[in-house]
Amino acid sequence: MHKLAGLVQTVSPGLFLKELLNNPESVGAVWPSSRQLACQMAAQVPLSGDGLVLELGAGTGAVTQALLDRGIPARRLWIVERSPSFVQHLRHRFPALTIIGGDAVELESLLPANKTIDAVVSSLPLRSLPADVVQAVLAQWRQCLAVDGRLVQFTYALWGGDADLFTGFVEEPSHYAWLNLPPARVRTFRRVFSAAGVS
Repeated sequence: MHKLAGLVQTVSPGLFLKELLNNPESVGAVWPSSRQLACQMAAQVPLSGDGLVLELGAGTGAVTQALLDRGIPARRLWIVERSPSFVQHLRHRFPALTIIGGDAVELESLLPANKTIDAVVSSLPLRSLPADVVQAVLAQWRQCLAVDGRLVQFTYALWGGDADLFTGFVEEPSHYAWLNLPPARVRTFRRVFSAAGVS
């Protein structure tokens, strides 16, 4: 029994389920991201640039691994994760990466002021968060993301839009991960205005 408990804490799906049961408000998915979804998200991140690629809500690291496999250098890939259990897991799994324990609502205070952010890759459950929290997260993205930077966000809503929410961004065509559980849509946005240009 003790070995089984240890396995649940160290194997990604087991850790995910444990966190889902213990802290359901911090987990926005019903199962870890599939390889198809992770690769779809990573594919939207340009390889060019010297700024950071910031992953938010990395969970057990499926998208993190896909970003590294795509060729994003470890020095450019920074992770922000709120769950202490996931933070511990990610630091063990990816010792070469910068893993920050913190909330996306306080993103600006978690990052060095002199770092350029070329892309934000988010697995945050925007549709299940309170409206004021979503607005606060989007405000942080507008503040931190460089002009022409990419925002990649997945959702289980396979159609429909909320363009008014993404002021300061232009949405590009969506991609779909039909084999994910459940199927998911990968939305990609390009930052078009500087933070100073957003009212």
